[in-house]
Amino acid sequence: MQKIFGGTTAAKKALLLGAGFVVKPTLTLLSEKGVEVTVACRTLESAQNLCKDVKGAKAISLDVQNEEALDAEVGKADVAISLIPYTFHPLVIKSAIRKKVNVVTTSYTSPAMVELEKDIQEAGITVLNEIGLDPGVDHLYAIKTIDEVHRAGGKIKSFLSYCGGLPAPEASANPLGYKFSWSARGMLLALGNTARFFEDGETKEIPGHDLMSVAKPYSTGYTGFAFVAYPNRDSTPFREKYSIPEASTIIRGTLRYAGFPETIRCVVDMGFLSQDTQDFLKPSGNPLAWKDATAKILKATSSSEQDLNWAISSKHSFPNTDEKDRVIAGLRWIGLFSSDLIIPRSTPLDTLCATLEKKMAYEEEERDLVFLQHRFDIEHADGKHETRTSTLCEYGEPKGYSAMAKLVGIPCGVAVMQVLEGKMEKGLLAPYTPEICNPLRHELKEKYGVDMIEQTVA
Repeated sequence: MQKIFGGTTAAKKALLLGAGFVVKPTLTLLSEKGVEVTVACRTLESAQNLCKDVKGAKAISLDVQNEEALDAEVGKADVAISLIPYTFHPLVIKSAIRKKVNVVTTSYTSPAMVELEKDIQEAGITVLNEIGLDPGVDHLYAIKTIDEVHRAGGKIKSFLSYCGGLPAPEASANPLGYKFSWSARGMLLALGNTARFFEDGETKEIPGHDLMSVAKPYSTGYTGFAFVAYPNRDSTPFREKYSIPEASTIIRGTLRYAGFPETIRCVVDMGFLSQDTQDFLKPSGNPLAWKDATAKILKATSSSEQDLNWAISSKHSFPNTDEKDRVIAGLRWIGLFSSDLIIPRSTPLDTLCATLEKKMAYEEEERDLVFLQHRFDIEHADGKHETRTSTLCEYGEPKGYSAMAKLVGIPCGVAVMQVLEGKMEKGLLAPYTPEICNPLRHELKEKYGVDMIEQTVA
């Protein structure tokens, strides 16, 4: 049965680009709404697997770097949904401009997208970004509280926002308390990004190599979780984006389980995040044992565990013996001192990632966890102060969607529907205003149970 959009019974068409784990929730939601979706991946098999048992879904192979082929497919759609790596979004948007087709992505609005803003406006299309989880759901509830406080004459004096995509506690038994549902390389490289934020009226900057040293225990009020938090990327633009010029502290960051920063710091100091090609790590018919590769990376005198420990201690300072024993035990668990053969990938980073992705993947029955919390320090119009939190705690379903897939894919799907129904204005958009956020937030809560729980804690 075809749904009605904007007064017409014609079925709307969407081009969904991508093969990642968040695609299926978006695809299923759109299918259930009567949208005809073409799923496009570089490999046809990936697209076909996503389309199995999804009504109205069609699979094709498409290279987005082939401008003619991309234009041909974009031109058939009412909206293009770009769930491919963010570096390719401008190619999709340029095609959409040429074909006058709307675009939705879950990625941050990049400088390359901003350069296209005039062309987007002239084409009369909507390009909506930042509508997944983080970014996405976080914006919807930040704007909700900020708007409520401002309308009542109050001020936001401090804004903290931390999000973590983690294994559920019962699935977290490894040295990092982490498992990979996406690229280990992407996660580890993100740890090298410089963090900038406002704290007590000052602009602070933490170089990537020091990021784990500023990670600290973070109390969310949910005492069953032992989280640590650290700042992530550049939080300073959110003073303007969230319209909170009065805020002296603005920090957006990442949550991990306790123990993660110390182990990562040691791995960094050992040289395992190096992207320099090493001959002994190049693929060959005779890969090294991990202990031998570790010895070469550390420049240890031998591959015995005693010499490896000495070499590690020469590069990394442990605060005490107990912490050293815990971290070394973690490295041993990963296999860095073992006779197991490496999976050679040319660089220390990529070779380590190959092993991490193998040893720290989700098992079939394991759940993931998403924990997102905002903390607002509010000064009300009468001078009274309040600390308010807004919290989302969601577990994945072993036989269904992961929490991360649901919380990225469902908001994206809801946003696509609102674009198709003509509920979004034209131009380059992101959910930073009540006019955009409120309808999205309401539908996500009422129809899909995506909600953040608000509490006054002080």
